[in-house]
Amino acid sequence: MEKDLTGRVRDYWTLRAGDFAAVKRNELRSEISGRWLAEMEAQLPRDRKLDILDAGTGSGYFAILLAQRGHRVTGIDLTPSMLEEAEAAAAQFGVSVRFLRMDVQATDFPDGSFDAVVSRNVTWTLPDPEKAYREWHRLLRPGGILLNFDANYADNVRNQNEKASLTGSDGVYGHVGLTPAMVEENAKIALAMPASLHDRPRWDCKLAERIGFSEWDADPGVGRRVLREHDLADAPLFLFRAVK
Repeated sequence: MEKDLTGRVRDYWTLRAGDFAAVKRNELRSEISGRWLAEMEAQLPRDRKLDILDAGTGSGYFAILLAQRGHRVTGIDLTPSMLEEAEAAAAQFGVSVRFLRMDVQATDFPDGSFDAVVSRNVTWTLPDPEKAYREWHRLLRPGGILLNFDANYADNVRNQNEKASLTGSDGVYGHVGLTPAMVEENAKIALAMPASLHDRPRWDCKLAERIGFSEWDADPGVGRRVLREHDLADAPLFLFRAVK
């Protein structure tokens, strides 16, 4: 089951990589990037440069933003075509990021490798999100911070709001180039994932307690502040924050 879902997710994002990366490059140049940085920097230590893992980096959006701030960033993803897009984008924006092909649920890094783990729209795509949270806890140094931005996109599917996040090729946020088959596959994947069955981010907080994070909280209003009119009414973006 897990292997089948993982393969479907990888195949889906392989098809989407080019169009997805184009929109993310637009977003990197937009004022949205400043709002993303403000949200992350409000949570991260400001007195030093950090070792940061961007888990499920996709085309490298968070990795590039944080590298522009001088942090030492590693981006991992399971989809080779996404990593190719991330490498190209990092070169285009003139930053150095280490990109590696790796499963966010089971990495090759030693314990305590990072000061922070960041993630955007990843846990909803995972066959075993609890395994990912446990892995990220392992990778954090004592006092390290997890910032996971996500939404319950299955609710968007359940409400049949298929077109809510579509955009043109010059858009700064949303999806472009989706065929009807891609829309259908995305919906099926969203509904098949374990996270879609839970009340999030309340469920994420319960996981943090069980895993052993020292503190955690959730902010359901981050989408309105960062994405503004692009935030989905049926699947609003939230920030789940936890400290080791």
